[in-house]
Amino acid sequence: MSFAGKYVMQTQENFVPFMKAIGLPDDLIEKGKDIKSVSEIEQNGNHFVVTVTTGSKVLRNEFNIGEETEIETLTSDKVLSTVNLVDGKLVVKLKSVTSVTELTGDILTNVMTVKDIVYKRVSKKV
Repeated sequence: MSFAGKYVMQTQENFVPFMKAIGLPDDLIEKGKDIKSVSEIEQNGNHFVVTVTTGSKVLRNEFNIGEETEIETLTSDKVLSTVNLVDGKLVVKLKSVTSVTELTGDILTNVMTVKDIVYKRVSKKV
């Protein structure tokens, strides 16, 4: 299955509590909570380039499935991690955050969990 495409966020749940839990400053949380992020995914086999643009903030990560690489987190930290494909979903653990991304038709769902806080972002392909 190809994740390639451009996706615009439709809905999100638990944005503020999740961002507070990962240590994002309140001013950035306030700025980002009402902005519809755009995710662009390029995929060539097991090689991915994922760019998420939220307002003026651009987060770009490039990785190969199953290979350890440096990933930039939402707090702009860089951590070594491995993205795996598990049951058709992209799964990665970044410090205390687990991220699972799933594509169903033209809907991209990203669920991030830290402790007992679950942040869910649903985006639609454009």
